[in-house]
Amino acid sequence: MTNSNLVSADCPQMMEESTMKQSDKITALYCRLSRDDESQGDSNSIVNQKAYLSRYAKEHSFRNTEFFVDDGYTGANFQRPDWQRMMALVDEGKIGIIVAKDMSRIGRNYLEVGMYTEITFPQNHVRFIAVNSGVDSANQQDNEFAPFLNIINEFYVKDGSKKVRASMKLKGESGEYLTTIPPYGYVKDPEDKNHLLIDEETAPIVRRLFAWALEGHGPNYIRRRLEEEKIPCPTYWNRIRGLRNVSTKWEKKDPVNGRYMWDFSVIKDILINPVYTGAIASQKKEYRFKIGTIGEKKPEEWIVVENQHEPLVDRKTFDIVQRKLKSRQRPRQTGEISLFAGLIKCGKCGKSLTIRYTNEKHPKQIYSCKTYNAYGKQHCSQHRVEYDTLYRLVLNKIRECARAALMDGEAVAGKLSDTCEAEQKGQREALERSLAKDEERIDVLEKMVLRLYEDMVAGRISEANFNLLMEKTQKEQAELKARVEEGRKKLADEIRLAYDARQWVEAIQEYADITELDAATLNRLIKEIVVHESIDSDKTRHISIEIHFNLKPLPEVEQVTA
Repeated sequence: MTNSNLVSADCPQMMEESTMKQSDKITALYCRLSRDDESQGDSNSIVNQKAYLSRYAKEHSFRNTEFFVDDGYTGANFQRPDWQRMMALVDEGKIGIIVAKDMSRIGRNYLEVGMYTEITFPQNHVRFIAVNSGVDSANQQDNEFAPFLNIINEFYVKDGSKKVRASMKLKGESGEYLTTIPPYGYVKDPEDKNHLLIDEETAPIVRRLFAWALEGHGPNYIRRRLEEEKIPCPTYWNRIRGLRNVSTKWEKKDPVNGRYMWDFSVIKDILINPVYTGAIASQKKEYRFKIGTIGEKKPEEWIVVENQHEPLVDRKTFDIVQRKLKSRQRPRQTGEISLFAGLIKCGKCGKSLTIRYTNEKHPKQIYSCKTYNAYGKQHCSQHRVEYDTLYRLVLNKIRECARAALMDGEAVAGKLSDTCEAEQKGQREALERSLAKDEERIDVLEKMVLRLYEDMVAGRISEANFNLLMEKTQKEQAELKARVEEGRKKLADEIRLAYDARQWVEAIQEYADITELDAATLNRLIKEIVVHESIDSDKTRHISIEIHFNLKPLPEVEQVTA
């Protein structure tokens, strides 16, 4: 049998057909411009890039040229429309040459750029040229410096990212409203895009939300009222005003009635947003380079600048609503609000203890485990404690602690700090050792990533193995970094023990003569109440109640025998 490769090599006609087919392929002239590039003048403008590449293609007799342009996209983002369109044509074998002004136009993530230039383009027989970078895949010698250019470009975009975040923080501290879409209840001032004006159409709805919350109603109750009264959600308003072309999941399911469905989180976000008091809050999210937003910051970590625009609610109303939200109060069937609701937990399953009345001649209010009530003793025990007993224990413990703090606050604070220090010394030392080990492993993994990339470029490992190892390595990196961040937070919390102890002493002192409990007092002083239960062989129930005060590192414990 004749070898097909020999036939191709010996047959001029087939050689000519192959050449003609290659010559018919597209010469892609790729242009990209980000907002950061715009700030540097006209040298990188799209117009400039197109003129430059057109001239280069003409000088080198490249035919069948086509522009691919991504205007306003950062180099760290490869989900660009025209880049994706161009790569689809590469996969189809329709592109023969790709020309860019320089390597940074392709992107600024050295791993991804390297994947395209070292693997994807060669595998698809695509010649790649970065003119100003002196890179031409037709000349192997030109490519030796390309990986280093990729790394330099990534460092550039990382530095740029830091500068952008610093600039945004500075603007936030000056009180500028930085988000594109104004908050529900406001519109942007046409004469100043960083200033907010009251939206007369939606502002009354915001005021009603706060009025309902002030009455003690939670987001779920408010959501039902909004639905009943057929009040459109913020996403609907943004869409009909041309601010955002998206729909909620409810609108997609039911285009007619879905607009009246509000998410719990949307209502809660409105109720905790200080923008409605006339303030501007920024820096609400945690950000990581390449990853982007990784989580929400706590409200106390936001940058808040007061008196920036006309408020929709007064500060007093807003503060009361915040306390009510934090109290996590839920109305009972009778319409009453349980004093300890949201505070009292089961020490075994972690669920809330719910209040109910006993079936006795003189019914008593008791708390019992939610899991036990729903599923029986196979899943948890009752953890029963009478409301009156709990009320008395908590009231007496608050008074006891307050009087001790008044007599000698420094001694109480010192004792608390010393006790915590002794108990947690071993835990802290173990945590420090674990953190050091994790951080050392992170350094090792970062070096491994660089070696993997070098091995892949050099052909020592396949693309498939590279992708597999990279996925595994990056997953481990992410897990370790999250663990280190949490560990550092724990250490920082422990360093605050002495400060927290003094703060707690100062807060508790004013309650030495308290005669009754209310929700505001409980929420200010107490973080949670944990009920533990044990049963003796003679079926005697013993209840242990842990009262975890805010700021106080160690709980107060009371014993009850039922």
